[in-house]
Amino acid sequence: MSLDALREEAREYIDSHCPPSMRNRAVHFEDAFEIYDTKDADGWRDAMAERGWTAPMWPKEYGGGGLSFEENQVLQQEMLALKALPPSVGMGLAMIGPTLLEFGTEEQKQRHLPPIVSGKVRWCQGYSEPGSGSDLASLQTKAVLEGDHFVLNGQKIWTSGADHADWMFALVRTDPNASKHDGISFVLLEMDQPGVTVKPIPLISGSSPFCETFFDNALARRDDLISELGKGWTVGKRLLQYERSATAVESKKKEKPLNPYAVVAKQYLGEVDGKIADADARDKIVRQTMLENSLKLTVRRVSDEGKSGKAPGATTSIFKLVGSTVAKESSALKADLRGMQGIGWEGEGFSETEIDATRGWLRDRAVTIYGGTNEVQMNIISKRVLGLPD
Repeated sequence: MSLDALREEAREYIDSHCPPSMRNRAVHFEDAFEIYDTKDADGWRDAMAERGWTAPMWPKEYGGGGLSFEENQVLQQEMLALKALPPSVGMGLAMIGPTLLEFGTEEQKQRHLPPIVSGKVRWCQGYSEPGSGSDLASLQTKAVLEGDHFVLNGQKIWTSGADHADWMFALVRTDPNASKHDGISFVLLEMDQPGVTVKPIPLISGSSPFCETFFDNALARRDDLISELGKGWTVGKRLLQYERSATAVESKKKEKPLNPYAVVAKQYLGEVDGKIADADARDKIVRQTMLENSLKLTVRRVSDEGKSGKAPGATTSIFKLVGSTVAKESSALKADLRGMQGIGWEGEGFSETEIDATRGWLRDRAVTIYGGTNEVQMNIISKRVLGLPD
């Protein structure tokens, strides 16, 4: 099929299957479950999964769409043009799925990938522990092999979406006598079992997307060990590289979009002759916009270089470092431009948009911490990208 024919087919299919409630809105992981736990979301996901378009570049034998890089760009452009939300989101598609494609056995791929494509199974990540965040390799959750199962005991923390997840991929210590990196293995386990306890953690933003997860003789199947015993650190690092990588999608439309900061500034600070009245605000907006555009262009360049299908590397830490900083500063700038109206938590003096923006600003204070702190990313860049000595 030609790209033009695919474009026409994709446009018609998306427009006829994506309901209005799944268009013209943004999704943050803190509210993703609320958005995607609806009848409309289920129908949208099922329709796209039928075509393999929830995971368009995954092989067809695992339920994916089997599209090439160029074909996927066409599909994503049509999604963008119709302002359609992704039909499915989560750690299954972004993290464990690509990792299984690289490291999993054929049996593991056949068993785990199709349910991810269909959206029937949700995943969470068991990495960080109390005292083992930045120094993740010091983790202490133990897994002892007994027959056909690993028996897990220990605790994970900041487990995003654990209270909604069906499965977890986790780093566990299988050899306490080996060096801290070599004694770690990568396993998969079901969340709905007596040995797993999940406790959500309330955040300053008012939501509880993170959880504490406790293992008390929890079980993971022996055949759900990914790669080899003691090779979990290698698998775990690659998974994080998949998480931090991104594919840029360039809209086929060429009209210039409105600058969101300028819109806010003109509303709250006023304008003179079409310009934002406050010169300092203008300067801040220009700097932030230039940084965001530079990041987009860099991601697009790296994405073009990765058309060969090569797995992401340590340079993805640059995207995590800059991307999280941009997101944090974006929310802070919008709050600053609103003045006193940018710090409203509740009450008649604030609009719903202003209250949502305040909660978003508080929520985004954490983006430079979760998923690997900025300090950790700078260490990775120093060692793995720049080749600096320890």
